[in-house]
Amino acid sequence: MSDILQLVKDKDPAQPEFFQAVTEVVESIKPVMDQNPEYRSAKILERLVEPERVILFRVPWVDDQGEVQVNRGFRIEMNSAIGPYKGGLRFHPSVNLGILKFLAFEQVFKNALTTLPMGGGKGGSDFDPKGKSDLEVMRFCQSFMSELFRHIGPNTDVPAGDIGVGAREVGFLFGMYKKLRNEFTGVLTGKSLNWGGSLIRPEATGYGSVYFAAEMLNTQGKTLEGKNCLVSGSGNVAQYTIEKILDLGGKPITASDSAGYIYDEAGMDREKLDFIKTLKNVRRGRIKEYAEKYPSAVYTAMDAKLDYNPLWNHNADCAFPSATQNEINARDAQNLVDKGVFLVSEGANMPTVPEGVNIFLDRKILYGPGKAANAGGVSVSGLEMTQNSMRLSWTREEVDNRLKMIMKSIHQTCIDAAAQYNDAGNYVTGANIAGFVKVVDAMLDQGVV
Repeated sequence: MSDILQLVKDKDPAQPEFFQAVTEVVESIKPVMDQNPEYRSAKILERLVEPERVILFRVPWVDDQGEVQVNRGFRIEMNSAIGPYKGGLRFHPSVNLGILKFLAFEQVFKNALTTLPMGGGKGGSDFDPKGKSDLEVMRFCQSFMSELFRHIGPNTDVPAGDIGVGAREVGFLFGMYKKLRNEFTGVLTGKSLNWGGSLIRPEATGYGSVYFAAEMLNTQGKTLEGKNCLVSGSGNVAQYTIEKILDLGGKPITASDSAGYIYDEAGMDREKLDFIKTLKNVRRGRIKEYAEKYPSAVYTAMDAKLDYNPLWNHNADCAFPSATQNEINARDAQNLVDKGVFLVSEGANMPTVPEGVNIFLDRKILYGPGKAANAGGVSVSGLEMTQNSMRLSWTREEVDNRLKMIMKSIHQTCIDAAAQYNDAGNYVTGANIAGFVKVVDAMLDQGVV
């Protein structure tokens, strides 16, 4: 196993996030490899860590001042053993090949856990939609899709949204795809409801992480009722995490963006959540304005000199990291458990560094890793694909019930896999093993391809 990790490090030394993601999986699956020597002889791990296809392209576009701008576009088609590539597009200045390979690698196992036939992929660009006009975003999206359309399709690769890619961006991308292909098909998920989207899709990742948390609590005879909950982020995932926490009787007390965070000791209610939705989705403002409107809240600006995030240093019961990767470092993890947090459910992808994960596991708190806890988003994307194929639109209640059942199934799958390999209650082990076995068995069936 150490040889595999060294191989990855030697081949891609400038991709620390990808190495981190591979390390987490490899360390979990050692007992599976020991019991299944055919996996080693088939070089399954060596094949898993190499994407099936990497697409890198230039994206030129013209801004509102008539200046030509140039960005990079990416699509990582990681693994299609159990279905078409499926995974989001991220538009953010931090996007690079290593970030997208880590996200695509995670997506392979996450999608395998959903019970739906989807492979794993990820893509995006270093384009930053913040501060751009709608016309600038449209011109960028059209240029981006004028290359990507060659590589995607409803039975090949079905992208979705991610950070920086919401309904506006998906609309512009889909419009260009439709023009270039001259066909109306379910090639993107996260579409608007009146042209092929699914109810509950915007809410799905946030709702799913809370449903997963509820399942974990249920194993100890507890519920979210009355629990103080720390939430990071204020985008799509965080908004609907807060909404579902409120639905289940919890008390969300934080939200954040890249400039800082708010701590509202009184707790958020529906009115405050509606303010955040309007602030972020319509006015595209900063979370600082929340504290200006509601005196019960305290705003703290981000301080890059600190070696911890003060958002994770408040007394609470549950934490829902819903912003971005590696937002909880080792000190943050220690602060969380010291402040009474006994449940962490990850709405973001790999938000906790390995040392932080070890702290959670050592303290035996309820810890739902992202590839299990945030699989709700891609699950409803899969349900959107199904509805598109059938030319049907399910009701809100039907989609929500299917999402709830999928999250319940993922939770049980993790529990069963961890117990089978003598690590009961470890959701990291359970998620990695269950997803891994499903994917590699399909790879073995399909030969060396």
